[in-house]
Amino acid sequence: MGRTIIKNIVRFAVLIFIQAFLLKNIGFYNLATPFLYILFILLLPFETPNWLLFPIAFLTGLTVDAFYDTAGINAAACTVLALVRTIFINITVQRQGFENEPEPKLGIMGFRWFFFYTVVLTLFHHLTLIFLEAFSFSDLNYILIRFLLCSLFTVFLILISEFIFFRKKER
Repeated sequence: MGRTIIKNIVRFAVLIFIQAFLLKNIGFYNLATPFLYILFILLLPFETPNWLLFPIAFLTGLTVDAFYDTAGINAAACTVLALVRTIFINITVQRQGFENEPEPKLGIMGFRWFFFYTVVLTLFHHLTLIFLEAFSFSDLNYILIRFLLCSLFTVFLILISEFIFFRKKER
């Protein structure tokens, strides 16, 4: 329990640092900005209760908002991400499997499940984020292109980072 908390605190600090000081400055003509920090929420343990998951997601987004000078857009998107994560896990993971699979990681859950999990949650997060950022439908082509490119870039970085720290199934 204590080791899990320390591991997640370190993961939070590292991902926020990478997002704020490295990825903030990386972009493709303001169309594709990666948001790797959502990996922190994606990798929280299955047994994280909702009363803790939602404030953690909100505070994660609020931390990124502080570095990006945005008014709660990332906090709202992370809260939506936490909601979709809860629904997705309830649908796809059996309750008695939580003891065997404590975290939604690539090495534990397998590539197919993790890829689908990452894509679905990233799409919901980015859809919320991009539409709140634009706050209009006037330039829908730009919004959709930005949404798709940001999502692709983020999913690519998440999968690369998971393959870097990949371990065989721990079952």
